[in-house]
Amino acid sequence: MNMTNAMLCGMTVMLLPPMAAIHAAGLHVALTGNDTNSGTPPTPLRTIQRAADLAQPGDVITVHKGVYRERISPPRGGESDTKRIIYQAVFGEKVEIKGSEVVTNWVKVQNDTWKVTLSNTLFGKFNPYSDLIRGDWFSDQGRPHHTGAVYLSGEWLTESAKLDEVLKPVGTTTLWFGQEDKENTTLWAQFKGVDPNEQEVEMNVRQTVFYPEKPGMNYITVRGFTLRHAATPWAPPTAEQIGLIGTHWSKGWIIENNVISHSVCSGISLGKYGDEWDNKSADSAEGYVKTIERALKNGWNKDTVGSHLVRNNNISHCEQAGIVGSLGAAFSTVAGNVIHDIHVRKLFGGCEMAGIKFHGAIDVEISRNHIYRTCRGLWLDWMAQGTRVSANLFHDNATEDNAKSFEAEIPGGRQDMFVEVNHGPFLVDNNIFLSPYSLNNRSQGGAYVHNLFAGAMRIVSFDSRQTPRHKAHSTELTGLCDNPCGDDRYYNNVFVGRGDLSKYDTAKLPVWMNGNVFLKGTKPSKHETKPLIKPDFDPALNLVEKADGFYPEITADKAWTTERTRKLVTTELLGKAAIPDQAFENPDGTPLRIDTDYFGKKRNEKNPFPGPFEIPQGGKQILKVWEIKNANKP
Repeated sequence: MNMTNAMLCGMTVMLLPPMAAIHAAGLHVALTGNDTNSGTPPTPLRTIQRAADLAQPGDVITVHKGVYRERISPPRGGESDTKRIIYQAVFGEKVEIKGSEVVTNWVKVQNDTWKVTLSNTLFGKFNPYSDLIRGDWFSDQGRPHHTGAVYLSGEWLTESAKLDEVLKPVGTTTLWFGQEDKENTTLWAQFKGVDPNEQEVEMNVRQTVFYPEKPGMNYITVRGFTLRHAATPWAPPTAEQIGLIGTHWSKGWIIENNVISHSVCSGISLGKYGDEWDNKSADSAEGYVKTIERALKNGWNKDTVGSHLVRNNNISHCEQAGIVGSLGAAFSTVAGNVIHDIHVRKLFGGCEMAGIKFHGAIDVEISRNHIYRTCRGLWLDWMAQGTRVSANLFHDNATEDNAKSFEAEIPGGRQDMFVEVNHGPFLVDNNIFLSPYSLNNRSQGGAYVHNLFAGAMRIVSFDSRQTPRHKAHSTELTGLCDNPCGDDRYYNNVFVGRGDLSKYDTAKLPVWMNGNVFLKGTKPSKHETKPLIKPDFDPALNLVEKADGFYPEITADKAWTTERTRKLVTTELLGKAAIPDQAFENPDGTPLRIDTDYFGKKRNEKNPFPGPFEIPQGGKQILKVWEIKNANKP
């Protein structure tokens, strides 16, 4: 559908009969349909938005194969987890929803540069080519950046700061430049060696693809789609966070088995609502505390916000975050996702870039995800309380040069995991950290259990910011506290490369360490009385990507269980996080038992093997830790 047809569809909806007249429990959408139809399989609707307008709690919207160029804004949600509104692609069919439109009528200017002029009426109230990326904690790096984008065969070109650069011969990067006046928007773009009128060239025209205009649209499922091309705004924790797909301060969404890519800022948003205070925090901790206080007055609690399930999605090519969420992600589960190629172009900067970036991850489970080629894999920033990070695979989230300078704060990130000014309790268990820079720790109250740390570690001695602690399993504030080093637990981990726990030797709070293995190049802390140190042991660690999955190669020693015995890690062993005075336990208050490994295999409860794999036999291991499969299938 071109832009003119999209506008006509929008106007047609105004003429359709009221919802009650053609309401149905199952609604079908197809490119062969018409929005005046009833939505049955023989007479499908044409647009997903029309189906959204008609759908009532308990309805299922089934979309058939093809490309749908529209923005879906659900006007209502379901009533409960068992009475949802479900949006689903036909299983086995490719259904794409795009925030872009095809652009034709390009005219060659010079070299490989082409030009097209478009009437501003085609954009309606939102023109991405005059919409600047801006907001709290954003860095434009000295030049303007727009939410618009130009794509050739589905992949984006790079916005230039100057028209002169686009008129030159193509260099290492193909460029585009946009200019708007009162009547028209003109685009110049480089198309190396091709005629854009004979290729598929697209441009962003919509801010988002699937996002409710109003908050409180609960219990919605979005399943099996390919969602691409959105002119998303910057999503700081202090403002409304609009993703390519997002929940907008709602409860109980399921976002599963989708392919999500090419968002100018964020892919999935589980974030905050908007108000008159958006982007007015002056980039300060005090400003964010005020944001939290307002959110509590605006219904931030378990009954109204969060409890989402985000699973089995493939998320890539987002320039801020793959998944972002300030406060609105609380009580959620993020599992089984592949997240990659996040902020790899580095066109702009800021403090919100990561594969997953959460503020207020209260009782959030982040498990069995594969996160790689990002600026920073996982960033838990403020209020990770009751959070569990379990059995994730991280790799290629940093470069060797970054790891060598880990003692300094590295602009833009560059590590597998960053925990910032949290008081805990939070649990990090059975993870595989393979990047040169594994952990940046500016928190306390964490438990690190049965992980493989292959990279450098940064342990910050003190952060003076006053950040919140909460009542257990609740958003209710119980106070603020600064962030001294310590109150961490390290049990039964394997350290390879630059892992160095000696930075805890001067910690201000108590530290507990036991059962860890330190291989070549790593250092224990004085707080561990009997660390197993093997300075000459080379595990020959290597990650191999094959057609069917990812395989770490590692050599272990069965003597690790005879030279040093270990305890099973439980709630009792972990004790309580000091500042909130709370136990490490499950979200329902039941005790924890780390009695399975990365694969879910039962551990030897009398003497578990260190690291994420229960392999007491030792020797060289080639383990398939991630299966490559069709992202549209469960």
